[in-house]
This record gives sequence, structure tokens and C-alpha cells, in this order.
Amino acid sequence: MHRATKAALISAIIFPGCGHFYLKSKLRGAAFALFASGCMYVLISYAAKIANDISDRILSGDIPLDINSLMAEITSQLYGSADETQNIATFLLLGCWGIAIIDAFILGRKLAKPAETC
Repeated sequence: MHRATKAALISAIIFPGCGHFYLKSKLRGAAFALFASGCMYVLISYAAKIANDISDRILSGDIPLDINSLMAEITSQLYGSADETQNIATFLLLGCWGIAIIDAFILGRKLAKPAETC
């Protein structure tokens, strides 16, 4: 398997920027990883807020402790109260991930060309 393909797969499967670290491009890898981590922080914070709200409502007795009520509440929280920040963070994370995959592949091809011409 070529280094370019391996780097693209590493970025795709593990996390954005990991393929760049594999190719020894630490600055690019750090940029992709930090940007993706920021987006993940926003999304995980939002999920933790929803989980805390639901658990508080369970403890106060507003939501009965059965699976159907919990699933209905989770669904209504996820679809009813999502604001633009979470949508933007999701699209930015997906975009960053896709660009990191493509960039790792292109960088791997560029790094392989001098080795192939020798």
C-alpha cells in the first residue's frame, strides 16, 4: 500500500491530522487535529448539557424512568433545541475531516514522487 493511501486511511479512520503525523508533517497535522478537536469540544459539550438536563428531570420526577419516555425525551431534545452553533460545528468537523483526508493523500503523493524518480 502506498504511503499516500495509508495516510489518507489513517486520517479517515482515526482522526483528522493523524495521517499528516504519519507523513511527518507535524504542523499540518496539529492544525487539522486542533481544529477538529475544537469542533468536537462544542459537540460533546452540547451532548453533556442535554444529558445533564435529562438526568435532572429524571431525578426531579418530571420524566418517568422507562426506556420509551427516555427515548422520546432524548429525541425531542436533539431535534427540538439544536441551535446554529451545533449545526455549524458539525459541518465544520465533517469538512475538516474530508479536507484532512484529501490533503494527507495529496501530501503523501508529493512526498513519494522524489523517491520514485531516483
